[in-house]
Amino acid sequence: MATEQKKTEQTAAEQPGSTPVGHKNAKVGEVVSTKMAKTIVVQVTRRVAHPVYKRIVIKRRKFYAHDEQGAAKVGDVVRIIECRPLSRLKRWQLGDVIRKAVQVGVEHPALATSADTRAKKTLKKKNNKKK
Repeated sequence: MATEQKKTEQTAAEQPGSTPVGHKNAKVGEVVSTKMAKTIVVQVTRRVAHPVYKRIVIKRRKFYAHDEQGAAKVGDVVRIIECRPLSRLKRWQLGDVIRKAVQVGVEHPALATSADTRAKKTLKKKNNKKK
């Protein structure tokens, strides 16, 4: 019975044709910029105790990550995975989007008309100054 368990463990560990997959370092953070082509900037926040004062301190670090499809938007919480160097600063690639950001900035048609009236008021002021 013990030999059967050893055989199943060996067959599970040694799959023919499979290559050993190494553990890649992964981090979870918030996207703070998507202004570059195929690149996102992810801010990883971690809470650590101060070495002397033992108070909890928030430490932040920014990582440049490769986003081929442009799936991540500003404010999304994403997982980034370590990879080979892709450029001078990029050593990470986008793993997956964990949580999408709330979409803000959707303009209402009524707000667009109020912006137009302001432009008209400035034109009126300029015309009054000329007279």
